[in-house]
Amino acid sequence: MYIILIVMVIFLLFSVLKSVIGPTFWDRMLGMNLISTKVVLIIIIFASIMDTEYILDFAIVYALTGFICTIFISSFIAARRRAQKDEEGKG
Repeated sequence: MYIILIVMVIFLLFSVLKSVIGPTFWDRMLGMNLISTKVVLIIIIFASIMDTEYILDFAIVYALTGFICTIFISSFIAARRRAQKDEEGKG
């Protein structure tokens, strides 16, 4: 079980690399979403190893927070791009 945890941490490092290197904003958003997913999986594996159920609540809260942040940031960027297109059309 520890091997799976180590592999997930390695995948988490690859996700961080994707988030840092990504040439576009959407690549970075994808990297951040991957990081959030990997952290949730690591928490679940850790809870399974330690045989504690209450840690799964943290995984659920972290997953919901990551999802909501992704939606908010995406809608903010989309609204900002719409506003820039409107300004270009008026100017």
